[in-house]
Amino acid sequence: MFFVQVPYPARRGLSFHFPQEEIEMHAAAIIQCLKKHGQLLDSEIAEETGIPLAKVRGSLTDLSERGEISSCSVTRFNKGKPVEGFLCRIAGYIPPPAAGRKPAAKNKN
Repeated sequence: MFFVQVPYPARRGLSFHFPQEEIEMHAAAIIQCLKKHGQLLDSEIAEETGIPLAKVRGSLTDLSERGEISSCSVTRFNKGKPVEGFLCRIAGYIPPPAAGRKPAAKNKN
């Protein structure tokens, strides 16, 4: 059985241990959520998918190590109170161009 240690900046010194199979089980749901909504915070992913926040963080760490997602640590302030989390998106994902005509570049010669 494999375990993944998930560090979280807000609680230095604490870590969570989850079986690798459990982390991979949630990875597909997280990837689908990110494809649907784009860039999200870990807490928003947990709310959208119904997966507990600690398990989402474990899956995000694993996905980031495999290069499937890009993530960074952020601090947002809600009513003056700092809220720390991970901001994530699909790595290398470029959304398709919007439908309709595009303006052509004009050359000034």
